[in-house]
Amino acid sequence: MPKIMRAVEISAPGGPEVLRLTKVPVPVPGAGQILIKVAYAGVNRPDALQRAGAYAPPPSASPLPGLEAAGEVAALGPGVTGWSIGDAVTALLPGGGYADYVVTPAAHALPVPDGMALREAACLPETCFTVWSNVVMRGGLRAGERFLVHGGTSGIGTTAIQIAAALGARVFATAGSDEKCAVCARLGSAREINYRSEDFVEVMKAAGGADVILDMVGGDYIARNLRALADDGRLVQIAFLQGPKAEINFAPLMMRRQTITGSTLRPQSDLAKARIAEALKIEVWPMIAAGKLAPVMDSEFPLAEAAEAHRRIESPGHIGKIVLKVAG
Repeated sequence: MPKIMRAVEISAPGGPEVLRLTKVPVPVPGAGQILIKVAYAGVNRPDALQRAGAYAPPPSASPLPGLEAAGEVAALGPGVTGWSIGDAVTALLPGGGYADYVVTPAAHALPVPDGMALREAACLPETCFTVWSNVVMRGGLRAGERFLVHGGTSGIGTTAIQIAAALGARVFATAGSDEKCAVCARLGSAREINYRSEDFVEVMKAAGGADVILDMVGGDYIARNLRALADDGRLVQIAFLQGPKAEINFAPLMMRRQTITGSTLRPQSDLAKARIAEALKIEVWPMIAAGKLAPVMDSEFPLAEAAEAHRRIESPGHIGKIVLKVAG
């Protein structure tokens, strides 16, 4: 086991150019943790927010960016059972994924699905944990309900469409071009809404209203989402690309028995994340095995080009997931 590894650090809050390749000590797994030799690391919008100084890691987490990775188990911390050195693994991380090695709680790791390459497996944790915990565990989506996801071609969106369709929901998805709408259709959406030419509120009202909406936009979408919901509908908020503030008349919400909820994943307890991981193993990993869910891949960059990966994820053109190739 080497003592020193390559890693990408955030040299100062700012744009993609502040990401720098450096050398740091290889972390040592503590009680209940595993050390992963990283093959690929997923790139996600929270990484870009952290880089910009808008999403500080929890006090106990690595200051290095990177919230998901796939590779092989390199070492076991005290008390770890169920994993062996050399096992192929994909895991949700508290941070530190942009590196040759990373530690994470063993309970936050999942086996790489049979037949799936590590490149694709690295794209599963952040989106699957987020979608399942918010759309199903919080939003309560059930078969036969109408589900609307905004940003249907984002990493979250592509995963949400596939999971909701596999559950038997009727999926609606917004996107910003006809090309992106076509991608949503191929993934299983029943109705695509090009938000540049259609009003999703009117589309959803004509369809009877959404039972569950997953939103990452915020801003004026918050009030519009409530108008697009059906009676007893649930709005699940997971990000605020247009800001977290809105003026809302809550009287219709009360009269129509609507619910607003939401969450962020990273600050949740290790136990909460372990429970989500167990649910994924039981409910979502069989969807992957059955061919109902697979990551949509946008692009790959070497670890040393993490800044370019961040420029890509912050551009409007990307579709699906972006990864850093770390090993090899």
